[in-house]
Amino acid sequence: MDIRLISHVTTMKIPFKALLVFLLVLPSFAQVLKPTPALSPDNRLKADILLVVAHPDDETGVSAYLAKLLDQHKRVEVVYLTHGEAGHNNMGPERGPSLGAVRETEVRHALATLGIDNVWFLDGHDTPSQNVLQSLGQWRHGLALEEVVRMVRLTRPEVIITWLPGFFIGENHGDHQASGVLATEAFDIAGDPAIFPSQLAAAVKINELLLEGLQPWQPKKIYYFSDAQDGPFKDSGPTYATTEISPTHNLPYWQLAMNAFSFHLTQYRSYIEGLSKKTPAEQKSDWGDPVELIFGKSLVGGSRTGDVFEGITAVPIRLDRATPSGEEPADVALQLAGPWGFYDVFRREHGLMQLPKAAVPEIAITQGQILQIPLILRNNSATPQTITLAVTAPQTWTVLDFTSNFPLAPGQSSPVLVQVVIPAGETSTGQVKCRAENNHQTIGEVELRAKLRSGGLPQ
Repeated sequence: MDIRLISHVTTMKIPFKALLVFLLVLPSFAQVLKPTPALSPDNRLKADILLVVAHPDDETGVSAYLAKLLDQHKRVEVVYLTHGEAGHNNMGPERGPSLGAVRETEVRHALATLGIDNVWFLDGHDTPSQNVLQSLGQWRHGLALEEVVRMVRLTRPEVIITWLPGFFIGENHGDHQASGVLATEAFDIAGDPAIFPSQLAAAVKINELLLEGLQPWQPKKIYYFSDAQDGPFKDSGPTYATTEISPTHNLPYWQLAMNAFSFHLTQYRSYIEGLSKKTPAEQKSDWGDPVELIFGKSLVGGSRTGDVFEGITAVPIRLDRATPSGEEPADVALQLAGPWGFYDVFRREHGLMQLPKAAVPEIAITQGQILQIPLILRNNSATPQTITLAVTAPQTWTVLDFTSNFPLAPGQSSPVLVQVVIPAGETSTGQVKCRAENNHQTIGEVELRAKLRSGGLPQ
């Protein structure tokens, strides 16, 4: 500080406390930004495709297609919602956060072999469950959504690809589904300047920690993919062959995907080591299937099964608010709740009623576990009603005792959890039917199909 300024101040005989405040505040003025021309967003971060998934190795489902996009000079970036820290480790003793660090390194190597450098990891906790609501709760849904919106605004993708937000046998990981939920929500709101406005506010000081200087961004399309075993996905979106030869690497795209996958040793060591012993024909049999995408939404036209970039130009588009599709469901007395009920609401509110869904709600469950069926009973009439619930299951399954009569005031609802014991060793697939009656007349019925297997995630 200029000594002449201090001398001048002291000759004014300012009280000591006032002088101290002046000297403490003065340095902060030097941190205020001077007016400068506005900079354009950092083009090193601009993406054509943003893949939003849950765990390191989730990219495998579409990595052959990503390799093809890179040959077309598209910019591909990936966001992982977790580090995969709840997985197992076939390579060493590291678990928990340390395993997450190892898996992050594995996937960075895997993506680097394809040519993908911009890879981002968010703060969600790996949650081994089949229930999407468990994952969203563990991730603190609103905080996770803010992070995903930030990544959309930072990378400004033309297209988002993510896991299908739906419950199918085979696609039974709640984290996978939750990443699809968050990516869809971000698609619908990242272009809204009223959402998370501190991300959009310009910095007011050099060492800014709160205001981020981003811009609203509306992606143009969103697509999904799934690893469900028998999903109703035929003609749901574009399909890309993986047997074509990459002009950059002189290898088929399926082999590029397989080579990238070989870095995921913590999770798949035995399988990966076995791959090296297989013939090229056997490897192709494992990896040569086409990549099938599921069309979600397009704000620039194009057909359901057309190319992902059909209708896309370099011109940004304005916010397009999601509008609920279809009519509100009619009032009913009985509904399946939990993740199944959530998806009914989610798809309607985000204009995704055309997405495929199971003909009968379904779940895969380990033999010997208790199947839990969450229900909601509603009295939608203007008078008090007593609703009676009846449950039927396969003969060898045991329905645990539950309250069957529900006196409900007008407009009142009641949650019910039906539990069914499935004996160990049972191998069949069965259905549980729940029926609501009022005055001996059926007023609502739901079914849940359960496929039994020897292992899997807890419900």
